[in-house]
Amino acid sequence: MINFSKKSSFEELETEKPNPLTENIDQLDTLSILRIINDEDRKVALAVSEVLDKIAKVVDFCVEAIKDKGRVIYAGAGTSGRIGYLDAVEVVPTFGMPPDVFVPLIAGGEEALKRSVEAVEDNFELGREDARKVTISSRDVVIGITASGRTPYVGGVLDVAREHGARTVLICNVSKPALAEYADIVISIKTGPEVIAGSTRMKAGTSQKMVLNMISTTTMVRLGKVYKNQMVDVLVLNEKLKERAIRIIMKVTGVDYRTASEHLKIADNDTKVAILMILTGKSKNECEVLLENYGSITHVMRHISTSQVEEAQNIKKEERS
Repeated sequence: MINFSKKSSFEELETEKPNPLTENIDQLDTLSILRIINDEDRKVALAVSEVLDKIAKVVDFCVEAIKDKGRVIYAGAGTSGRIGYLDAVEVVPTFGMPPDVFVPLIAGGEEALKRSVEAVEDNFELGREDARKVTISSRDVVIGITASGRTPYVGGVLDVAREHGARTVLICNVSKPALAEYADIVISIKTGPEVIAGSTRMKAGTSQKMVLNMISTTTMVRLGKVYKNQMVDVLVLNEKLKERAIRIIMKVTGVDYRTASEHLKIADNDTKVAILMILTGKSKNECEVLLENYGSITHVMRHISTSQVEEAQNIKKEERS
């Protein structure tokens, strides 16, 4: 196990070093400070672009896991833990996912979402304990998030994940993370020194949110939760989301508000079924079966188009004979 008691390694971390471009920031006016922060933030997307190949592999892991009834588990402390929590929670209403598929773990539990509980991040055994509570299996993907790449809590979670045969991922902001040995894939987003030295809630945190957005969103696209560029599995949990669902149906199918609303009601607020009913002219039950068999509107429509082409070709052959 890694010796987390070594303090000297902190000085070597890219995220802890002072930024030479901001050493006089305390002497600047408001607009100049904002310009510097904005200039530094521009570098985040470029840093993420350099690890897209690694992110793609993680997405493939997640797609396979969910298809196999597994889960995607995020683990982090402080800012990283809160970012993981946010992404996991928002996947549910956005893509109609059950709340137990994307599972967030944060050092200090839900209390750490409301206030800083910094000491718990140094507890390797707490990470192991939290990991055991969610019963990690070999079907799961466990993603540890830590700017420094050395947070003991995250190490504890990844340690248990490896013991149970889960695929493991480390998202960090340093080039040589201490926790690399715990991960099958290491995504090192090199965002460099922060505007305020060591304040990893800034560029490092922004990059982590970007990467988690990419992972969860692309996974949902691959699983058929999106048709064209619309989130067709949105859960109708309130009036706002109902209106969003109706607008999505109108946009995808070209029908008017009344028709979209009626079909959403017939489909028991299942946006995807309502869309397929309009596009195919089939009943609710028929559309549900098609979606169960083919997994997404895209694949259903592709199957129907292929069938129509084949049918037309057969008719022409019969006419020629």
